[in-house]
Amino acid sequence: MNVTLSATLAANEDIERRRLAGERVLHLAFGEAGLPVHPALRERLAAASEHNGYGPVAGAPVLREAASGYWSRRGLPTDPELVVCGPGSKPLLYGLLLAIGGDIVLPMPSWVSYTAQADLVGARSLLVPTPDGEGGVPDPERVAAAVTHARAQGRDVRSLLVTLPDNPSGTLAGAATIRRIAEVARELDLTIISDEIYRDLVHSPATGFLSPADVAPERTVITSGLSKSLALGGWRIGVARLPSAGLRDRLLAIASEIWSSPAAPVQQAAAYAYTEPPELVERIGESRRLHGAVVRAVHERLVRAGVRVDAPQGGFYLYPDFTGLDFASSADLSAYLLDRHGVGVLPGHVFGDDPAALRARVATSLLYGETTRRRLAALGAPDPLELPWISASLDQLSEALADLRATRRPPRPQVPAPLVAAPATG
Repeated sequence: MNVTLSATLAANEDIERRRLAGERVLHLAFGEAGLPVHPALRERLAAASEHNGYGPVAGAPVLREAASGYWSRRGLPTDPELVVCGPGSKPLLYGLLLAIGGDIVLPMPSWVSYTAQADLVGARSLLVPTPDGEGGVPDPERVAAAVTHARAQGRDVRSLLVTLPDNPSGTLAGAATIRRIAEVARELDLTIISDEIYRDLVHSPATGFLSPADVAPERTVITSGLSKSLALGGWRIGVARLPSAGLRDRLLAIASEIWSSPAAPVQQAAAYAYTEPPELVERIGESRRLHGAVVRAVHERLVRAGVRVDAPQGGFYLYPDFTGLDFASSADLSAYLLDRHGVGVLPGHVFGDDPAALRARVATSLLYGETTRRRLAALGAPDPLELPWISASLDQLSEALADLRATRRPPRPQVPAPLVAAPATG
């Protein structure tokens, strides 16, 4: 087994070292939400600090009730007994891989930890490309063919994972694709794991959102958390909605041996968050507006520089394609951007993409400022793009993109078609 430090965490640590050494680095490599904790959540956490017992493995009843209400308000009636809480959605995903067993179908490209976690549990990932413009969901027709072929070779494929909206592309699969992937999962008897941690950060309500749990509730697990919508990544709290008592019991058995129970004070604050009080609904709305404004501005700069990239629909990611530049790999492209221009991005190969494909993930959520004062100003600004620190970051990116255009491969010369002799006539 060859498991290394997570690419996102490694990039973040490298960039922080460079900054401490005095380098000016535009940090577009790490998917942290980049916003302050709401005061109401800090107060709840402080008030709960006396809670120091382990508590139930599944999580405190008050948190499971609150999470069930959160899903019920989104059209997914949820039994609190089928909610399991953990120290972040990432450990829950790992526990689910163990609980479900077998190999797993993943979208390509997809978040770096999915394949790594499968490797850790001894499963093999079946990487299936996503439809054009619909990242996060493996192409349903290709899934059917790939799973059928894999099973014919003796592989035990049991699950399929989707990310809604997607990391790394920031796009959202449409309802028709979700319905079809649910049909395929039912036909192949696959459990669907739907990672919906960015659900509340879909930029426009008009976009719509369909979960596989809406159409295949009997086989869909939903994982989520508060690290993105409320910028609580460091608090480490996640929730999972299970389709059956059997899968819940297997997950709890695993959780009892890995994390025992989530941190008790954090659970109390998270329970408050999942009741969706007005002040937190307002904060998420402000965050969604800010994320959308800045990621669209970066998208515009990329398009203006002639880079192919899908328009973002949720979260704070883009997955530009730099095909045509004179680099051997996405790793070389990323190294060039960081070393020459102080622009940190993640190369596409860490998301399962072809290393020779010149794609990279751009995360815009750390552009809002390096202090609480600046981040709050960005949240409240009528036009955050006019703030000098955000404007300066966008200009630095544009300068790097302008330089990249100079590395574009010259077009191949047009070679005249060979003359073909006319057939002889009699």
